[in-house]
Amino acid sequence: MVEQETIMLLQECDAGIQMGISAIDNVLEYVCDETLKHYLMNYKDEHVAIQEELQKLLDDYHDKGKEPNTAAKSMSWLKINVKLVMNESDGTIADLITDGCNMGVKSLYKYLNQYNDADEESRDITKRLIKLEERLTEDMRQFLGK
Repeated sequence: MVEQETIMLLQECDAGIQMGISAIDNVLEYVCDETLKHYLMNYKDEHVAIQEELQKLLDDYHDKGKEPNTAAKSMSWLKINVKLVMNESDGTIADLITDGCNMGVKSLYKYLNQYNDADEESRDITKRLIKLEERLTEDMRQFLGK
């Protein structure tokens, strides 16, 4: 039971982190403010580092991870592109990233509760990912409305 829930929690984290990295990649080319660009690139690097840790743990369980839901991925891409076509600004980018982080945090807490029997290492990495998303949300606040 512990192993199965551990794998499932790691898979959900993997899918979520892929969505986060993809969202950052999708907006980077539209960023004007160098400080915002710096934040996003640093947070992308932190996401990639956690993703590498996740992959090592998944490899230990002989699991390849989980791709994000195709519909969710498509909707995210569509939302980003439609909003940026309507208003290509750093404020719009900060808003999009904030929304994505909030959805990610909500999902990660749901999975932490759902897979309560997962091992401590996977629960710890999930909590670190939550903290990363919360910090990113905080750092985006200064760009909202710009």
